[in-house]
Amino acid sequence: MLDHMPDTHEKSLFSKTGFFFDLGLAAVFFVFMREILVPHVPSQDPETVLIISSMTSFSIAGVFWIATNMLRVTWVDYSRRKKQKK
Repeated sequence: MLDHMPDTHEKSLFSKTGFFFDLGLAAVFFVFMREILVPHVPSQDPETVLIISSMTSFSIAGVFWIATNMLRVTWVDYSRRKKQKK
C-alpha cells in the first residue's frame, strides 16, 4: 500500500559517521589542493599566495565534500534497492 515509506529497520541514507568521514576526506583534499595551487598564484608575496590558494582550495574541497556525500547516499540507496529485489 505505502511502498515509498521506509521500514524502521532500514539503514538511513545519511549517517553522522559518514558525514564526519567525508568531512575528514574533504579536509585532507583541501590541504592537498592548497599545496598544488601554490605555484599557480601570480604573486610574490607568500601571505597572499597562501590566502589565494586557500580560498580556491576551500571552494574545490566544498565541491569534493558534496560529491562524496552524494556518492555515499547513492551507494546506500543502490544497496537498499538491490536487497529489495532479492
